[in-house]
Amino acid sequence: MEDIKLSVENCYGFVSKSTVDALAGEVKKASETLENGTGAGNDFLGWLHLPSSITPEFLQDIQATADKLRAACEVVVVAGIGGSYLGAKAVIDALSNSFGWLQNPRPAIVFAGNNIGEDYLAELSEYLEGKKFGIINISKSGTTTETALAFRMLKTQLERQAGKAAAKELIVAITDKAKGALRTLATQEGYKTYVIPDNVGGRFSVLTPVGLLPIAVAGLDVKQLVAGACRMEEVCGVNTRFEENPAAVYAATRNALYRAGKKIELLANFQPKLHYFAEWWKQLYGESEGKENKGIFNAAVDFTTDLHSMGQWIQEGERSIFETVVSVAKPSRKLVVPSDEANLDGLNFLAGKRIDEVNKMAELGTQLAHVDGGVPNLRVEVPELNAYYIGQLIYFFEKACGISGYLLGVNPFNQPGVEAYKKNMFALLNKPGYEEASKAIQARLKK
Repeated sequence: MEDIKLSVENCYGFVSKSTVDALAGEVKKASETLENGTGAGNDFLGWLHLPSSITPEFLQDIQATADKLRAACEVVVVAGIGGSYLGAKAVIDALSNSFGWLQNPRPAIVFAGNNIGEDYLAELSEYLEGKKFGIINISKSGTTTETALAFRMLKTQLERQAGKAAAKELIVAITDKAKGALRTLATQEGYKTYVIPDNVGGRFSVLTPVGLLPIAVAGLDVKQLVAGACRMEEVCGVNTRFEENPAAVYAATRNALYRAGKKIELLANFQPKLHYFAEWWKQLYGESEGKENKGIFNAAVDFTTDLHSMGQWIQEGERSIFETVVSVAKPSRKLVVPSDEANLDGLNFLAGKRIDEVNKMAELGTQLAHVDGGVPNLRVEVPELNAYYIGQLIYFFEKACGISGYLLGVNPFNQPGVEAYKKNMFALLNKPGYEEASKAIQARLKK
């Protein structure tokens, strides 16, 4: 089978190939630091060889639990936030029918615990009323506000509708192996549980039960997803030559551009199914690199849609950006532009062409225009959208992220800044233990 391919030639008018190649030594050092576990955040490197460590028996157990939920439920609610939902959402959206929700699939997969929207939770509760539903609750601690709040409400509704005994069989907890509120509750109630490995951070967790179970419940092939990731683990290995290692070249190129003043990276795609993949990518890189007043700002655009909103700024705005385009070589469906006798829309010149050919020419035209307009362009080509290649794409970006963070000089595996808003929120809500912080905030707000 083919592999995903990286092209960086459209960056060489902005940074030279020799500049990128000169980073090979830094990349090798960063890769060895990852491999040897000698760098900052080395207690969170469980993702590095995760794909190749997953056993057939483990996947069989995941599939068995998924099959049980699929058989029993009309709807499965996945409760989690950040990496505890984005990876699964990204894969499910990429590989599912865009209008599956209109075709009454069994079960529908919906997400909660990723916001504190009262309307959202109320409408979810109304949607679930009278339906047979199950819950996958994902939280290491069991006390993350957004997820714990959603789970409390979902659990209450499920126990009311199905009865407490039946509800226990419809709840799966993915949590810490030994400690935390969710682990305690799961033990008390007898829920089926899976472990979030201690050495895998949330944004790197899609190939753990955090992502694999919801993906399997959606009816997708987790074996092929893992197989693709295994292949890319091999391709991006520490002993692969720099020029043959796509993760190494991507990390080097984006850092060369950053050092040359390109501070914003747009992940662009011409395939609507990849919208949430870009959301997953934004967290992966933003949370890993945005530290110590450093880091590329990560944004995402869906083309051609966003060419009609952001296209002007990308073409002629401040020249602080570069693009990484994820391009799908072959669509899974075939649709041809029909001819029209009146031709009032003037589109008969497209008659007989596949929609994808039109899309590919839009992609090429955009690339040429943006490069001419001063926007460097990297391109990742995915042979087709299937579980195997999405697995490759996931590991490629993860490995490049680890390398890139070390090139930047930060710890790619912590997120200290995420706690700032929580402290303020808890103080404002008068959470026990935050009395002093509450007083300080109230005094500040009175000024």
